[in-house]
Amino acid sequence: MIKGIIFDYGGTIDSRGVYWSWIIWDGYREAGVNVTLEQFREAYVFAECELARVRHVLPNDNFLDLLNKKMNIEFARLVEQGHTDCIEQAERVAHYCYNRARECVEEARPVLEALSAKYPMMLVSNFYGNIDSVLRDFDLRKYFKGIIESSVVGIRKPNPTLFKLGIDALEMEAHEVMVVGDSLKKDIFPSEKLGCHTRWIKARGWTDDEQTTTRPGIISSLEELMSL
Repeated sequence: MIKGIIFDYGGTIDSRGVYWSWIIWDGYREAGVNVTLEQFREAYVFAECELARVRHVLPNDNFLDLLNKKMNIEFARLVEQGHTDCIEQAERVAHYCYNRARECVEEARPVLEALSAKYPMMLVSNFYGNIDSVLRDFDLRKYFKGIIESSVVGIRKPNPTLFKLGIDALEMEAHEVMVVGDSLKKDIFPSEKLGCHTRWIKARGWTDDEQTTTRPGIISSLEELMSL
């Protein structure tokens, strides 16, 4: 019997289960950035490592602020590697991605509103230290009892401890909690290890192995959670 829900954020609520690199890649193409997918992927990974290593993102940054900083790092890397000289396109890509996120958030809102009226909910996320500001900018914070954020607690998925903190915050047992996430390895496996129920919102992942994986508990949209 489900008594509480834990949601992942990035990729789950703000992109319909699509891994965020693909949305950014769509932004590159929409902006006419002339780089290959391989060149983009290297810059994407470089920026993620840089954001983890140096605190570029501040607690009060909303998602557009974050995207502008991330795109500036990616484009600086591409310029450094000699792949492009159009660094001014970074802002255009950031705005494209922000608008895509807002569309997905508005689509998810009725589901979050309905579920939060029935269940206490927690957000458990690998993020940059500003997830509270991101949620408030999108007017989502009111749906969650609390937030467990990797950069704040010093633990990252797929460590199950991050989800255990969410379960404890709900004051429930693991078997009473449903975890909803977009990553099989970072969300579904670690929460199942604790004994949680799971729903995997599966669209386009980062790797081919997740693309071809099938298993129970897959959903194609958050709307399928309305039957809980």
